Amino acid sequence: MRKKEVLWAFGILAVVLTGCEKTPEDVVVREKGIKSIQEYESTESMGSSLYESLNVPKHYTNRRSYEDGRLVVDTDADIVLPDVDAISTYAVTAQTADQAMIDLVSEVFLPEAKFYHSEYLTNTKEDCRKKITELKKYKAEGNLDPYQYGKDENGAYYFDIDARIAQYEEEIKDAPKEKPKQEVRPSFGLTYSLEEEDASGEVVGDDYFYGVAESEDGLYTYGFNRMGPDIEFQITKIDNTEGMREVAYWVTGEELIDRKEDTERNWTEADMERLIELPYEEAEKIASEKVKKLGLDLTVYGWDYELCYRGNEEIQESSVIDGGYIFYFTRETGGVPVTYTSELGGVYEEDIGEELTFESWKYETCNIIVGNDGICSVELHNPYKVGSVQIENVKMMDFDSIIGIYEQMMEISNADLAADETLRTYHITRITLGYGRIYAPTVDNASGILVPVWDFFGKFDVEGDGYRFKDSGEHSTRSFLTINAIDGTIINREMGY
Repeated sequence: MRKKEVLWAFGILAVVLTGCEKTPEDVVVREKGIKSIQEYESTESMGSSLYESLNVPKHYTNRRSYEDGRLVVDTDADIVLPDVDAISTYAVTAQTADQAMIDLVSEVFLPEAKFYHSEYLTNTKEDCRKKITELKKYKAEGNLDPYQYGKDENGAYYFDIDARIAQYEEEIKDAPKEKPKQEVRPSFGLTYSLEEEDASGEVVGDDYFYGVAESEDGLYTYGFNRMGPDIEFQITKIDNTEGMREVAYWVTGEELIDRKEDTERNWTEADMERLIELPYEEAEKIASEKVKKLGLDLTVYGWDYELCYRGNEEIQESSVIDGGYIFYFTRETGGVPVTYTSELGGVYEEDIGEELTFESWKYETCNIIVGNDGICSVELHNPYKVGSVQIENVKMMDFDSIIGIYEQMMEISNADLAADETLRTYHITRITLGYGRIYAPTVDNASGILVPVWDFFGKFDVEGDGYRFKDSGEHSTRSFLTINAIDGTIINREMGY
């Protein structure tokens, strides 16, 4: 998307039309942004549930075909509303990425750990010797693919065991005898080279940090960075055993259970549960107790299964090396949760091919993976402060008006199918009303408003010339459309406004 299209997306887009077989030409649009926000109105609470006051059914079903039958939108969705009788809008501001925040995150997730410079990860002579011995043993046993990378289209192994042995034999020559364990305090402004080339060549992490945490629970990589109002923390457990994870990936149940292809194994929830030793209740308790200490009013919004596997080919039970759960935490303000979606928001203009003219602000995110041996991964992005009420008991559109916008926008936004697609079928399986954070990045990129939004979750099937894949969308965290519940404008989840 070019810059002019970014501005266009910010300035318009909400549609109220009637159904038709081809993309309509006379599109009615509403302005959104600062002017639209200024027109929000308060209303008296009806003292009844939102289902009653907004005329919302508990379930909505509809199926429509467009583009001469090539595009189908199949909506068969439960509708989830917060248990309140009215919703207000709130001001929010980005928290400052300072040392106090860093110390808090370090203490919560890595208590009593010792932190070291990233060169801690340098292989010692003993590390190299162990890997050489391990790989030569595999080779002698005839196991040329010990980490299950698989083969390419020509039948050659992705993992070249001879090349890897040669790599370690070369590395051992200059490897240190002991780990270069330089203890540090996680912070910005640390030197990133233990040996300065010269005064001008010193690399200083003014806006990032990457190191290693050593604790009783294991070894973790620990990194954080900031850009404008954004700050992102990432903590990842390292498998430090002799058979260390050469290449490993985490994959969710959403990706495995919902998606079906003719060439792939079809996974079920029973398969996932069989490979996960830790009870769900214990995993949720571990994650929730940690997050509570952050003091951010975050609660579990949703969860999914997670499997960690090794290799470049599709996951098999034999390649699974760990299993657990991922928990999605979000805010709950006034009894209304911030709706979780897989979009991070805050796309930069430079990310889409244009010169950066403002620094964007991604969504607040807190995702934690708990595996069989405890917390394996923490992602914490952009915590913010919730301020004062802006509009109390804000007036919202009724459900019939919202669903009319949804049905027409699903048609319009998906009309441009690929030339070789013969059929695309969207499965919308869940409709939610919750908070979404919007802002005007060219006006103020570190402040925004929590407004009530409708999200339409699901996935889609595709059939084309020589290919086909299916995805039920049953466990989807992807919202295909986000509608401002107050004025019916479309919110671009990718951009955050």
